[in-house]
Amino acid sequence: MSTKLPDIKTNFSDWYNDVVYQAEVVDHSPVRGTMVIRPYGYSMWENIVKILDAKIKATGHQNASFPLFIPESFLKKEAQHVEGFAPELAVVTHAGGKELEEPLVVRPTSETIIHYMFARWIKSYRDLPMKINQWANVVRWEMRTRPFLRTSEFFWQEGHTAHETLKEAEQEVMLMLNEYVDLAQNYLAIPVITGQKSESEKFAGADKTFTFEGIMQDGKALQMGTSHLISRNFARAFEMKYQTRDGALEYPYLTSWGATTRLIGAMIMTHIVPILVGDKKQTVLDASQEIARILGTEIRLFVDTDEQKTPGAKFYQWELKGVPLRIEVGPRDLENNQIILVTRLGEKITLSRQDLSVSTVHEILETIQQELFARADERLISNWHQGEKLSQFGPIMKEANGAYQTGWCLGAACEAQLKEYQATVRCLLPDKTFAQCFGCNQRSEGDIIVAKAY
Repeated sequence: MSTKLPDIKTNFSDWYNDVVYQAEVVDHSPVRGTMVIRPYGYSMWENIVKILDAKIKATGHQNASFPLFIPESFLKKEAQHVEGFAPELAVVTHAGGKELEEPLVVRPTSETIIHYMFARWIKSYRDLPMKINQWANVVRWEMRTRPFLRTSEFFWQEGHTAHETLKEAEQEVMLMLNEYVDLAQNYLAIPVITGQKSESEKFAGADKTFTFEGIMQDGKALQMGTSHLISRNFARAFEMKYQTRDGALEYPYLTSWGATTRLIGAMIMTHIVPILVGDKKQTVLDASQEIARILGTEIRLFVDTDEQKTPGAKFYQWELKGVPLRIEVGPRDLENNQIILVTRLGEKITLSRQDLSVSTVHEILETIQQELFARADERLISNWHQGEKLSQFGPIMKEANGAYQTGWCLGAACEAQLKEYQATVRCLLPDKTFAQCFGCNQRSEGDIIVAKAY
């Protein structure tokens, strides 16, 4: 395989594919639309899980596990839900050499099976709020796939909660959306746009869906996760009734929220790259292991001892993997009692061996984090445009991508016009700067973000 990557500015799609395969993040699977996540890629997911799982537990949620297979009748209980997912379902009709009495759906999401269990568990207001999270894999049979961005099978977490009041449920929806934004911006260094999804783009069966959207380097939008206020139709469909404080029977208010392996590309690891030369090899290895001992308790790191690659080949490999910081240890450096730190930003830092410490590396990583976020935020701003009429900005968006803030009357007919330009409403914004709708002369009900998306 050639190590030369396609030009990111002119061929972003091929550049992305080459990076995830060359960096050994994923590999091809024999099953269409699925992927094999390699150890380096899975370590990224494990780190995301570690951070997000701590957030989920700190906000009062508990982890549980629910079946992979869901009775087909469960999905049919909520009309919007089954209609929204029908084209993406994988269905098992035979097992154990026999045709099943009822087909089983391989879960595309777990609202129905979890709500079935909620109906068994929730009997009184004393059982509320109920806050459950699941880490799982799900299947949605996609026609056009791309590693991590859109695959037929992917990993995620899905939170599901039940509440006494609408206000509590709405607070839950926004609480978890804000936790996602904190993860994206303060851990993954990805600036995002947040807002409510339009009626046609919201989760199938939800009253409201809120999203956090990233704008990628090619100007397309990527939905990074969502938080839903679920319709009470789900509670009714599964007879999820509880006794209220005054003795009446009532349906709880439900929410769900999730983030997936789409986040995997932003993970950070730290690596040490020793430069092995001749009879100095053992000295260099000893020094590298000493550095690993000093840093390894608090810093994620890897000592690269591969003798088959030149230093230049090693540097290319780790840069391709997105490593934020490498520590170079060579014979000449040891003679001078120094080590070289090279950041993802291209900065070289020379330290004496005595000055290398956990606090020093943490400080450097924090600077890298802030600078990466600042660069990404600048790119987001440069891709965030304003446009009054679709007839004006639509052709530009179709050709050159970019996210456009504009006004909308909330009408489905105007929203449908976006398809001509391969775009959708990504989210509704709290601002109102445009007086008229982008597609007609009616009064705008609020601003929206319009973009082509993955």
